[in-house]
Amino acid sequence: MAPLPDYRPKQLSLGPLEAEILNIVWQLGKATVKNVHDCILADPNRELAYTSVTTVLRRLTQKGWLECNKREKAFYWQPLLSKQQAEVIQAHEQLQQFLKVGNPDVIAAFADSLDEADSAKIQAIAKRVQAARQAREEE
Repeated sequence: MAPLPDYRPKQLSLGPLEAEILNIVWQLGKATVKNVHDCILADPNRELAYTSVTTVLRRLTQKGWLECNKREKAFYWQPLLSKQQAEVIQAHEQLQQFLKVGNPDVIAAFADSLDEADSAKIQAIAKRVQAARQAREEE
C-alpha cells in the first residue's frame, strides 16, 4: 500500500491543460518547454502556442506540482511528486470529502448500493488497512 506522502502541492485542482502537461512531464521525468511543446504538437490536430506551455509550466510550479531548475542555457521542469503519489493524495482528498457528509445513514445507503465487485474491493481495502495498522503497531 502506498503511504500518504508528507509533501502536498499548495493547490490540488488542475485544469485540463495543466493535467495534460503534468502527465507529459511525468512521462519525460524532466522537461524543457520545447520538450513539452513538441509532445503536444506531435498530434497533428493540435495547436498550442509555445508561450502557453511556458505559462502552464510556471502555473504548475506556483501550485507546487513542479520545480524549475536552470541547467546550462535551458530551464528544466521536474515533478515534486510521482504520479502514484499524486493519485494517493487525490484519492485521500476525495475520501475525506465523502466522509465529511458525516451522516452514517447516507454513507450506509451508498455502501448498500454497491455491486458485488465494488463490495469485494472495499473488503480488500479494509484488509489492507488492517494489515498496515498491524504492521505499524509491531514496529
